[in-house]
Amino acid sequence: MTPELSHDRIDRLREALLAANYTADGVLDTLGPQAHAALGRGEPEPAIRATSEAGALNTLIRVFLLGHPVDQAAAEQALHPLTVEEAVAAGVLVHDGDSVRAGLDIRPHAATGNSWWIISDLDADTRPSNLPVSREHVLGVGHASLSLIRATPTRQVGSLLDLGTGCGVQALHAGTHAERVTVTDVSERALSLAKATFRLNRIDVEALHGDWFDPVAGRRFDQVVCNPPFVVGPARTDFVYRDSGLSGDDASALVVGRVPELLNEGGTAHVLASWLHLEDEDWRERVAGWLRHSDVDAWFVQRDVAEPELYVGTWLRDAGIDPKSETGRTKSAEWLEWFETNGVTAVGFGFVTLRRNPGQQPGEVVCEDLRQAFDDPLGAEADEWLRRIEWLRQRPTREELLRSPLVTAPGLVLEQVSSHEQDGWSTFVHRLHRTDGPGWQHEVDEIGANLIAGCQGALATDELLELLAAGHGADSAELARSAEPVLRELIRHGMLLPAEWGAQR
Repeated sequence: MTPELSHDRIDRLREALLAANYTADGVLDTLGPQAHAALGRGEPEPAIRATSEAGALNTLIRVFLLGHPVDQAAAEQALHPLTVEEAVAAGVLVHDGDSVRAGLDIRPHAATGNSWWIISDLDADTRPSNLPVSREHVLGVGHASLSLIRATPTRQVGSLLDLGTGCGVQALHAGTHAERVTVTDVSERALSLAKATFRLNRIDVEALHGDWFDPVAGRRFDQVVCNPPFVVGPARTDFVYRDSGLSGDDASALVVGRVPELLNEGGTAHVLASWLHLEDEDWRERVAGWLRHSDVDAWFVQRDVAEPELYVGTWLRDAGIDPKSETGRTKSAEWLEWFETNGVTAVGFGFVTLRRNPGQQPGEVVCEDLRQAFDDPLGAEADEWLRRIEWLRQRPTREELLRSPLVTAPGLVLEQVSSHEQDGWSTFVHRLHRTDGPGWQHEVDEIGANLIAGCQGALATDELLELLAAGHGADSAELARSAEPVLRELIRHGMLLPAEWGAQR
């Protein structure tokens, strides 16, 4: 059933939330840092104690963040000028005996200096234990959606499409750097809640209903973001927010293959995706094969890999299904049987950055395993990666590359490992580290370390190589041949930068 969230009801709900200071800062101030952190860990008791006194903000916290029933009179006061009966009619509240409890999840969401409210269906912490997750469940702000936000560049763009918007959180963030935002979703319930979220936050968004690419057929955008139903397995749709009805990783393949058609020249797309690891296939070859257009730069970043048993258990619990229950065991057996039949050894998960190149220039496709821990958002790195790829594309020959002066990137350090020998310490490992971004590492030899040390923008790289060849008694032509692929990789990973960019260091 689609909630009846009229503009008038949403406007009065907004008035109530503002009057109670039901914001990210207001909740934090009321709970205190310890109780707030405990609630984030799924430990509600400190927050229950902190909201024991009467008051509108305490009531709203108990209803929407703790999932507790509250007295109707307290709810009436907290939601004024929206009445309890109107809130029930809108699906915001439901009756629970003489009390009322949350019918929808409405919670503050703060980031990048902005504070919003997100409307979604109840999560596991606030949903009554006897209330099953429905097929049309609209997920709130989860780890996947937050990771996509961090992986999306925030450069200013004219038009942005959020393909499969769900609760609308990607669109909220997009509105901070896009002049015009369009969202789509196949679920009428999701689109209804997303539109209510946009109205609640006074954000103008074009919302279109339809399957996959149909609502925006023939249109082009400067940027596309997409958190598709990427769960892999048998072709079924238990839950619309995560299951596509397509088999295996076909949903991710469909999005990656088709999204470039929605991009203006120079436009970019940022997608969450999952892919199968098969017994007789490299995952890199698999995902690269999804691309349908030759004029697309593609950066596939694998952030996690799960074996089938862990993967199935994780997604069963996500749906509130106990793997030990009869239902859980049945679904688990079917899922694992599908993996075994199809030769699946693991499931990869990560981000895909795509760019439609101007003038139909041939694209660069790179697949990288970045499972190491790093804190920097990937969005800024994705933008810089595309910039570095374009710079390298404009220098396709060795001569053109080596004529360019280079500088070391800020945050680049050299780690050396030595062993003790008769004549003292002998260095046998020279390892470069980027201390920002994804934290890439590269091992180089002694000559490579000296070359990079000399990259200070004063000399062209071929001049540095000539000096090194003379100093080490090496053949300069052979040194240039061996240096080229190393330099391209270091530039691609942002360890060396064009000297003309040095002013931005």
